[in-house]
Amino acid sequence: MKVIAVLNQKGGSGKTTIATHLARALQIAGADVLLVDSDPQGSARDWAAVREDQPLTVVGIDRPTIERDLKNIARKDFVVIDGAPQAADLAISAIKAADIVLIPVQPSPYDIWAASDLVDLVKQRIEVTDGKLQAAFVVSRAIKGTRIGAEVTEALNGYGLPILQARITQRVSYPGTAAVGVTVLDTEPNGDAAQEIQALAAEVKGMLV
Repeated sequence: MKVIAVLNQKGGSGKTTIATHLARALQIAGADVLLVDSDPQGSARDWAAVREDQPLTVVGIDRPTIERDLKNIARKDFVVIDGAPQAADLAISAIKAADIVLIPVQPSPYDIWAASDLVDLVKQRIEVTDGKLQAAFVVSRAIKGTRIGAEVTEALNGYGLPILQARITQRVSYPGTAAVGVTVLDTEPNGDAAQEIQALAAEVKGMLV
């Protein structure tokens, strides 16, 4: 079982969008996937509840017991954790449970600066586990054709963590599909947005080999 934690302690980073879409992409590829919503606001649970025939299993674990609780669930191929903003104890719990931590960051100076504390927590865990924990940034909500989208890579390099090649761009299709409890993979499986998500899933799976 591989555990992927999507974490950012700053709200509005596209974290839930990435977590739900990544989980669905892995499921469509044939994996048995569980999505864990660790945000007390329950955004991923709300998303799942909108669709009556929701194919993705979503459970809430919004206490700092994620690592322990995951040991008691039935074995899955992948567990994707949608992390909670502004909750260091929940972030630490998710980091301890994870094989890989994805940190979505919007291409804005404020979001890049705000990632500092989370990066410190992740690096401490990497050190404790002798490098077994992997971590990477995902550029999220990027606006195509803007200079800042290119500059974000340079800014994030200072943190010393890899930056995934796959980028998630700002598209109306993401909030549009969320409103009805589906993903862009369900509504436009051959569209540009779905290709972004598939590229992200492939890159993450490649890191977990």
